[in-house]
Amino acid sequence: MKRHRFKQDRTLGEQLIEEARLAREKVSQLPPAGEEREDLLKKVREADVADEWLNSPGLKPPTQK
Repeated sequence: MKRHRFKQDRTLGEQLIEEARLAREKVSQLPPAGEEREDLLKKVREADVADEWLNSPGLKPPTQK
């Protein structure tokens, strides 16, 4: 079985930032209360935390053997 390989054109951090930006845009178009809005806000918070973690000084790239 042959594996299909593809190259990432954006880093994970860039993808998270874009995802959070799109979710914020959707939130601004929704009414002030509702389940969909809360789900999107949760997604924004999760993306922000993940991006902070990726950019933290304690995170180091894996060493090559």
